[in-house]
Amino acid sequence: MSETRSDGELLRAIAADADRRAFEELYRRFAPWLTARLRGRCADAGLVDDVVQETFLAVWRGKARYRQEGDVAGWLWRIGSRRLVDALRGDGARGRLRQALARLRHRDEASAEERVLAGVEHGDLAGALVRLSPELRAVLQATVIDGLTTREAAVLLGIPPGTVKTRAMRARWQLREALA
Repeated sequence: MSETRSDGELLRAIAADADRRAFEELYRRFAPWLTARLRGRCADAGLVDDVVQETFLAVWRGKARYRQEGDVAGWLWRIGSRRLVDALRGDGARGRLRQALARLRHRDEASAEERVLAGVEHGDLAGALVRLSPELRAVLQATVIDGLTTREAAVLLGIPPGTVKTRAMRARWQLREALA
Protein backbone atom coordinates (compact mmCIF):
# COMPACT_ATOMS: atom_id res chain seq x y z
CA MET A 1 0.00 0.00 0.00
CA SER A 2 1.50 3.33 -1.02
CA GLU A 3 1.63 6.23 1.37
CA THR A 4 -0.30 9.36 0.41
CA ARG A 5 2.05 12.27 -0.18
CA SER A 6 1.24 15.78 0.98
CA ASP A 7 0.57 18.51 -1.54
CA GLY A 8 3.95 20.06 -0.80
CA GLU A 9 5.72 16.72 -1.32
CA LEU A 10 3.99 16.31 -4.67
CA LEU A 11 5.06 19.78 -5.80
CA ARG A 12 8.66 19.20 -4.68
CA ALA A 13 8.73 15.91 -6.62
CA ILE A 14 7.36 17.61 -9.72
CA ALA A 15 9.85 20.49 -9.50
CA ALA A 16 12.92 18.42 -8.64
CA ASP A 17 12.43 15.21 -10.60
CA ALA A 18 9.65 15.92 -13.12
CA ASP A 19 7.82 13.09 -11.33
CA ARG A 20 4.91 12.24 -13.62
CA ARG A 21 3.07 10.22 -10.96
CA ALA A 22 3.26 13.13 -8.54
CA PHE A 23 1.92 15.44 -11.24
CA GLU A 24 -0.95 13.06 -12.04
CA GLU A 25 -1.86 12.81 -8.36
CA LEU A 26 -1.77 16.59 -7.94
CA TYR A 27 -3.96 16.94 -11.03
CA ARG A 28 -6.48 14.35 -9.77
CA ARG A 29 -6.56 16.09 -6.39
CA PHE A 30 -7.12 19.64 -7.59
CA ALA A 31 -8.31 19.78 -11.22
CA PRO A 32 -11.99 19.00 -10.45
CA TRP A 33 -12.02 21.57 -7.64
CA LEU A 34 -10.30 24.24 -9.76
CA THR A 35 -12.64 23.56 -12.68
CA ALA A 36 -15.71 23.94 -10.46
CA ARG A 37 -14.41 27.20 -8.95
CA LEU A 38 -13.53 28.68 -12.33
CA ARG A 39 -16.90 27.67 -13.82
CA GLY A 40 -18.46 29.73 -11.06
CA ARG A 41 -16.69 32.73 -12.62
CA CYS A 42 -17.11 31.89 -16.32
CA ALA A 43 -19.96 30.15 -18.14
CA ASP A 44 -17.75 29.14 -21.09
CA ALA A 45 -16.88 25.54 -20.13
CA GLY A 46 -14.40 25.22 -23.00
CA LEU A 47 -12.48 28.29 -21.89
CA VAL A 48 -12.46 27.09 -18.29
CA ASP A 49 -11.12 23.69 -19.35
CA ASP A 50 -8.36 25.42 -21.35
CA VAL A 51 -7.46 27.58 -18.35
CA VAL A 52 -7.28 24.55 -16.04
CA GLN A 53 -4.97 22.80 -18.52
CA GLU A 54 -2.79 25.91 -18.83
CA THR A 55 -2.61 26.18 -15.04
CA PHE A 56 -1.36 22.63 -14.63
CA LEU A 57 0.99 22.96 -17.61
CA ALA A 58 2.56 25.96 -15.88
CA VAL A 59 3.11 23.79 -12.80
CA TRP A 60 4.55 20.92 -14.85
CA ARG A 61 6.88 23.14 -16.88
CA GLY A 62 8.07 24.96 -13.78
CA LYS A 63 6.74 28.34 -14.88
CA ALA A 64 4.70 28.53 -11.67
CA ARG A 65 6.76 27.94 -8.56
CA TYR A 66 5.27 27.15 -5.18
CA ARG A 67 7.15 29.04 -2.48
CA GLN A 68 5.88 27.01 0.51
CA GLU A 69 3.59 29.91 1.50
CA GLY A 70 -0.09 29.26 2.07
CA ASP A 71 -1.94 26.21 0.94
CA VAL A 72 -1.55 24.62 -2.49
CA ALA A 73 -5.23 25.08 -3.37
CA GLY A 74 -4.93 28.84 -2.87
CA TRP A 75 -1.76 28.92 -4.95
CA LEU A 76 -3.43 26.99 -7.80
CA TRP A 77 -6.51 29.22 -7.54
CA ARG A 78 -4.32 32.31 -7.87
CA ILE A 79 -2.67 30.91 -11.02
CA GLY A 80 -5.94 29.70 -12.56
CA SER A 81 -7.97 32.81 -11.77
CA ARG A 82 -5.29 35.08 -13.20
CA ARG A 83 -5.12 33.00 -16.37
CA LEU A 84 -8.90 33.16 -16.65
CA VAL A 85 -8.87 36.93 -16.27
CA ASP A 86 -6.13 37.17 -18.91
CA ALA A 87 -8.17 35.01 -21.28
CA LEU A 88 -11.32 37.06 -20.70
CA ARG A 89 -9.45 40.34 -21.21
CA GLY A 90 -8.49 39.36 -24.74
CA ASP A 91 -10.05 41.12 -27.71
CA GLY A 92 -12.07 38.02 -28.51
CA ALA A 93 -13.77 38.00 -25.12
CA ARG A 94 -14.45 41.74 -25.25
CA GLY A 95 -15.94 41.40 -28.73
CA ARG A 96 -18.13 38.49 -27.62
CA LEU A 97 -19.32 40.52 -24.64
CA ARG A 98 -20.22 43.47 -26.86
CA GLN A 99 -22.14 41.18 -29.23
CA ALA A 100 -24.03 39.58 -26.35
CA LEU A 101 -24.89 43.00 -24.94
CA ALA A 102 -26.06 44.21 -28.34
CA ARG A 103 -28.38 41.22 -28.67
CA LEU A 104 -29.79 41.75 -25.17
CA ARG A 105 -30.24 45.51 -25.41
CA HIS A 106 -32.49 47.14 -27.98
CA ARG A 107 -32.87 50.58 -26.46
CA ASP A 108 -30.93 53.81 -26.83
CA GLU A 109 -29.83 53.98 -23.19
CA ALA A 110 -26.41 52.43 -22.56
CA SER A 111 -26.36 49.58 -20.07
CA ALA A 112 -24.11 49.62 -17.01
CA GLU A 113 -21.91 47.01 -18.69
CA GLU A 114 -21.59 49.15 -21.82
CA ARG A 115 -20.69 52.21 -19.74
CA VAL A 116 -18.00 50.23 -17.88
CA LEU A 117 -16.61 48.89 -21.16
CA ALA A 118 -16.58 52.40 -22.59
CA GLY A 119 -14.73 53.60 -19.50
CA VAL A 120 -12.15 50.84 -19.88
CA GLU A 121 -11.72 51.58 -23.57
CA HIS A 122 -11.31 55.31 -23.05
CA GLY A 123 -8.89 54.86 -20.20
CA ASP A 124 -10.59 56.50 -17.22
CA LEU A 125 -11.28 53.29 -15.27
CA ALA A 126 -8.10 51.62 -16.49
CA GLY A 127 -6.09 54.71 -15.55
CA ALA A 128 -7.69 54.87 -12.12
CA LEU A 129 -6.87 51.20 -11.51
CA VAL A 130 -3.26 51.70 -12.62
CA ARG A 131 -2.88 54.59 -10.17
CA LEU A 132 -3.88 52.39 -7.22
CA SER A 133 -1.02 50.96 -5.18
CA PRO A 134 -0.17 47.30 -5.89
CA GLU A 135 -1.54 46.35 -2.46
CA LEU A 136 -4.93 47.95 -3.16
CA ARG A 137 -5.09 46.47 -6.67
CA ALA A 138 -4.32 43.00 -5.28
CA VAL A 139 -7.21 43.26 -2.80
CA LEU A 140 -9.60 44.44 -5.53
CA GLN A 141 -8.53 41.63 -7.82
CA ALA A 142 -9.02 39.02 -5.12
CA THR A 143 -12.36 40.29 -3.83
CA VAL A 144 -13.99 41.80 -6.92
CA ILE A 145 -12.53 40.04 -9.94
CA ASP A 146 -11.85 36.64 -8.38
CA GLY A 147 -14.92 36.84 -6.13
CA LEU A 148 -13.15 35.67 -2.98
CA THR A 149 -14.54 36.32 0.47
CA THR A 150 -12.60 38.56 2.82
CA ARG A 151 -11.25 35.52 4.63
CA GLU A 152 -10.23 33.75 1.40
CA ALA A 153 -8.54 36.91 0.14
CA ALA A 154 -6.69 37.25 3.45
CA VAL A 155 -5.33 33.71 3.13
CA LEU A 156 -4.45 34.23 -0.53
CA LEU A 157 -2.65 37.54 0.10
CA GLY A 158 -1.13 36.56 3.44
CA ILE A 159 -2.63 39.51 5.34
CA PRO A 160 -5.21 39.77 8.15
CA PRO A 161 -8.92 39.94 7.19
CA GLY A 162 -9.20 43.41 8.74
CA THR A 163 -6.44 44.64 6.42
CA VAL A 164 -8.32 43.22 3.43
CA LYS A 165 -11.44 45.16 4.47
CA THR A 166 -9.50 48.37 5.02
CA ARG A 167 -7.66 48.12 1.71
CA ALA A 168 -10.87 47.30 -0.17
CA MET A 169 -12.59 50.33 1.35
CA ARG A 170 -9.60 52.55 0.54
CA ALA A 171 -9.40 51.24 -3.04
CA ARG A 172 -13.11 51.87 -3.65
CA TRP A 173 -12.82 55.37 -2.20
CA GLN A 174 -9.81 56.17 -4.42
CA LEU A 175 -11.61 54.81 -7.50
CA ARG A 176 -14.72 56.88 -6.72
CA GLU A 177 -12.58 60.00 -6.35
CA ALA A 178 -10.68 59.30 -9.58
CA LEU A 179 -13.83 58.62 -11.59
CA ALA A 180 -15.94 61.49 -10.19
